[in-house]
Amino acid sequence: MADIILAGFGGQGVLTAGLILINVAVKQDKNVTWTSSYGAEMRGGTASCSVVISDEEIGSPYPTKLDVLLALNEPSYDKFLPMVREGGTVIVNSSLVKKENYPDNVNVWKIAATDLANEQGAARNTNIYMLGAFVKATGMMEKDFFIEQMNAYFEKKGKINPANAVSIERGYELAEKV
Repeated sequence: MADIILAGFGGQGVLTAGLILINVAVKQDKNVTWTSSYGAEMRGGTASCSVVISDEEIGSPYPTKLDVLLALNEPSYDKFLPMVREGGTVIVNSSLVKKENYPDNVNVWKIAATDLANEQGAARNTNIYMLGAFVKATGMMEKDFFIEQMNAYFEKKGKINPANAVSIERGYELAEKV
């Protein structure tokens, strides 16, 4: 079982990233839950979603200890880091999380997701770069399968964008362990 929180500012695609993640997990025959939380101001306010992925039946969709944290901004990193269990994985958007020291008891991965998305001309793909880093850091899902299922998710919505696959590939390639 993996208890995961994705968190950042509203408008960064945090909730969409969580939905992509559960859709891919379902295609792997996993049990999943997804819950969201966001500030009243939406864009610019705090947004987070909790994802639980398991081979077994899931008892609660609200994790108290995290296996994985994807922090798209520094306030989210500060808020959710204490929930990460020892040995857990923290993936930070180093474009916005400007920490010099990270805890020794968790595995920290960095990806300059916002900068990379802006350089690509796809500013809305910060979340997709983070998912590429997630695939690499956790090894929970095979990269090509993830891309295939992510594309299928967007195809159902009529929002096919070739930049998404590039963002996963580059996020996977450029994520580095601290």
